[in-house]
Amino acid sequence: MSTDLPAAAPAARTRTAARRLPLPPLIAGLAAALLVSLLCCTALGAAGIGWGRTLRYLHAGLTGGTITTDELPAYNVVWELRLPRALLAAVVGAGLSAVGVAVQAMVRNALADPFVLGISSGAAVGANAVLIFGALGSLGVWALSGAAFTAALISMALVYAVARTRQGLTPLRLVLTGSAMYYGFSAVTTLMVFSAERGEAARSAMMWLLGSLGGASWASVPIAAAVVAAGTGCLLWWGRSLNALAMGDETATTLGVDPDRLRRLLFVVTAAVTGAVVAVSGAIGFVGLMVPHVARMLVGADHRRVLTVAPLLGAVLLVWVDVVSRLLLAPVELPVGVITALIGVPCFVALMRRHGYVFGGA
Repeated sequence: MSTDLPAAAPAARTRTAARRLPLPPLIAGLAAALLVSLLCCTALGAAGIGWGRTLRYLHAGLTGGTITTDELPAYNVVWELRLPRALLAAVVGAGLSAVGVAVQAMVRNALADPFVLGISSGAAVGANAVLIFGALGSLGVWALSGAAFTAALISMALVYAVARTRQGLTPLRLVLTGSAMYYGFSAVTTLMVFSAERGEAARSAMMWLLGSLGGASWASVPIAAAVVAAGTGCLLWWGRSLNALAMGDETATTLGVDPDRLRRLLFVVTAAVTGAVVAVSGAIGFVGLMVPHVARMLVGADHRRVLTVAPLLGAVLLVWVDVVSRLLLAPVELPVGVITALIGVPCFVALMRRHGYVFGGA
């Protein structure tokens, strides 16, 4: 029996390595898929503008070209509505996926997602205060995102204050505190929805809670993109440390990584990205849970590789989810979170049934 074990181990490593796709062609393919997805998302819609005119309007918008007065309504649909919405879908998908990878490493839980820290439910309280009660009306178009992001930061501070001990931020306390705050903030949100005097306000609140990109605009894309890009860059920089942290605090310490300090930094970055994303799109589930696992299946468990692939996968996924949400029951728009759940649940079951895959592993 002892002679069989050394032979079996290299074979297992060989099978694991064979499952890893080469990174450069995979990134190039995903980048091309994202570009095509953005074009499709911009061209497809209930208005039926068509590919030819869509491409011409995009060219006019990018180069400052001219269009006729009769074409102005269709041009506005493409340039002012569809394109920023497609870009925002890509940014949100990338942000949720990157944060999902980091949170799963931070709390060492394969079932963790960006919302496990309770940040999203805190942001929901701020957003619903605007949608239902008209709070911060003086901020105009920035009222909703501003209130959601501010509430997310407050909830982040509250979770940190409760979870923090003399021993630092332990994974178990983070998960328990975040879950408790999630239910508490959700209860407040439910009370706000039931107390709404206008039915339309309650409907808007529920639409936001289930995730919606309907409020996308050129004003919201740059800020969200900057936060997601900065956060993803930080996570990539900490890729080696995330590998160590995922193996446990004792192992991380022996490898020269301070688990408590790294977990604090991860908490701030993931909370900021989650707050920025939720502020512009609402709570969109399953993306941050499923995409990291799919990325690990493609490139292995090294966080440097996973954090390179997962944002692109999440961006492509959410762009197409948004297309489905707009077209499935057109002209009625479905919440994006409903579509991600319908896709995510079967994928989750398939992953659990897949032979040889260990959640959170290679």
